[in-house]
Amino acid sequence: MVELPNSLKQHRVAASSDGDVTFGKVRYSPVKSLWFIGLLGAAVLGGISTFSIEAFLLFCASTAFMLLFGHSLGSHRKLVHNSFECPRWLEYCLVYCGIHVGLAGPLGILKQHELRDYAQRLPNCHPYLRHGSTPWRDAWWQLNCELALDNPPAVSIESHIEEDRFYRFLEKTWMAHHALIAAIFYWIGGWSFVFWGVCARVSVSVFGHWVIGYFAHNRGDMHHVVHDAAVQGRNIRWVSLLTMGECWHNNHHAFPGSAKLGIYPGEWDPGWWTLCVMEKVGLVSALRLPQDLPARPELILLGQRQKPNNARATESQPSSLDSYANL
Repeated sequence: MVELPNSLKQHRVAASSDGDVTFGKVRYSPVKSLWFIGLLGAAVLGGISTFSIEAFLLFCASTAFMLLFGHSLGSHRKLVHNSFECPRWLEYCLVYCGIHVGLAGPLGILKQHELRDYAQRLPNCHPYLRHGSTPWRDAWWQLNCELALDNPPAVSIESHIEEDRFYRFLEKTWMAHHALIAAIFYWIGGWSFVFWGVCARVSVSVFGHWVIGYFAHNRGDMHHVVHDAAVQGRNIRWVSLLTMGECWHNNHHAFPGSAKLGIYPGEWDPGWWTLCVMEKVGLVSALRLPQDLPARPELILLGQRQKPNNARATESQPSSLDSYANL
């Protein structure tokens, strides 16, 4: 086993050897595949035949809402990274919105993220975990298959999350909640609202999650490099609004626990803007920024010949980073 950086020694995932995240087979997952293909087919066939301006506007509004409050704030910045504090009822609401993106239940999302995050920080991992194949193969893998590792590492989730009754309930029933939303939309606007407000929204969100995931690990700009990591995160500037700021993936690889992802000037981050508004009205607090996180000696700022002793904002880093705490 290679020597782990301190940031991985405290990780939710613990592997016994490097091969734990390297060796395994990608297998077809009927449920995962039928979920995506079924919704996509319904969105295309039903959406075209029942198109209306009202249904399209519902698609746009509901997609933006679920991606912002559900995926970005609920599933990612709160559940996975706990980058801000909020009342339990608000956390439940945000995470509940997160399951309506259509990726998995809350515990499934958390465990998948942690395994992938851990594996990507090691010198080598399976191509499935680092989006390391061709675009067509990776799309097939991520949207229709699952990885069966030969010796999967242990994933330890905090008891207040894994044993939470509400989260366990959502984990078992997350697909059924889409039917509940579909029934509400049908009551409001008929089949057009169902096809556009549920089928199109979910299939576009799932497919978009793969697209951003693939390019955010293969193409794009970089401010930092994580030394000895199997894959580097990339920033994809042109989709900052569409992704609610989640496209700043190089920044996120550098500072995973930061509530702010667009940390450099000019990097639009709607998720961060929303958290700032919520903080002003007293809904959230303790928003963590890069300078609040532990130093990572393995983090290299591009343009510096040697690894910085402190990965946070310091006088030794470029002036473009000096002001992000005040943005």
